[in-house]
Amino acid sequence: MLTEKTIRSVPKVLLHDHLDGGLRPQTIIELADDLKYKKLPTRDKDALAEWFQIEVNKSGFVKFHKGFEHTSAVLQTKEGLERVAYEMMEDMKSDGVIYVETRFAPSHHINKEMYLEDTVISVLKGLERGKKDFGVGYGLILCGIRHMKNTLEIAELAVNFRRDGVVGFDLTGYESSSPPKKHLEAFQFIKRANFNITIHAGEIFGKESIWQAIQWCGAHRIGHATRLIDDIILNEDGEVVSFGELAQYILDKRIPLEICILSNIHSRVIDKIENHPFSILFKEKFRVTLNTNHRLLNVTTLTREFLTAVNYFHITLDEIEKITINSMKSAFISHSDRLRYIYDVIKPGYKDFLNKFQSFK
Repeated sequence: MLTEKTIRSVPKVLLHDHLDGGLRPQTIIELADDLKYKKLPTRDKDALAEWFQIEVNKSGFVKFHKGFEHTSAVLQTKEGLERVAYEMMEDMKSDGVIYVETRFAPSHHINKEMYLEDTVISVLKGLERGKKDFGVGYGLILCGIRHMKNTLEIAELAVNFRRDGVVGFDLTGYESSSPPKKHLEAFQFIKRANFNITIHAGEIFGKESIWQAIQWCGAHRIGHATRLIDDIILNEDGEVVSFGELAQYILDKRIPLEICILSNIHSRVIDKIENHPFSILFKEKFRVTLNTNHRLLNVTTLTREFLTAVNYFHITLDEIEKITINSMKSAFISHSDRLRYIYDVIKPGYKDFLNKFQSFK
């Protein structure tokens, strides 16, 4: 039987994790003290963790994102951004993650003391220190915000730092108020620069958002893609009858889907775990990856996401390895680096675990 300890011990790859959604509660309190920020609901770390877990998650998508008011407010210094990036790498090591692509929105952290470039440099410093201390590989994705007008500037910023650890550009925010095609200038710049694109699409809005992200904006990966299920016809037993043109295209082109099961439950995008489309998408051979999205707000780790898939959808250790390899194949790093992780780290890691398990038996 697969346990939490078992899953934590095997190599894993995380592609969709927001830096400002994974702070440690004690760190939030200490950074708030440094900035004299007085709006935290409590200064007790356990009570603060509970607030994020209960209050933020009880009223759907909009209230769910109110938690970022606090995490963004305390991430307004170079030192704070570097610290949080470093601690994230330590948390990845503790969770058995061997490679992580974290993302953040520089626009949320600019002030009279920090320019956009300063935010990126600070995060990269923390990530690089973490890599040296914990041996976890990383890539940084810069997020443009849908309701802001500076997405081209963020796209240019991402490309400017491509040799320093930035691996891609993302568009995040409320889908219904600002579809991806409103930011074509940014995406066209990224494409002309031969750079990488992932877009939050089909999380709460329909399959049209996913279609726009791919066919208008050139997305190489899709964040969430929950509503892709709307383009798949099921019979009354929940079995696939046929695919719509978009779903078939995504399947055929092997476009990676950044699935975030527990986040979709907490934000009430999906009513209950059993109804999450992960099971159908995985069974039908879409290139699915499992991710955390916001570790603090979702009360999750990558181990817990896999454990959820084990408990509810009965995936096996071989399938966890398959999803991990899917994730590594889909990472925004060089082909040679992806192969090195797969053949030098992931496959040997699972083989070693099975050998130890057989010896124990």
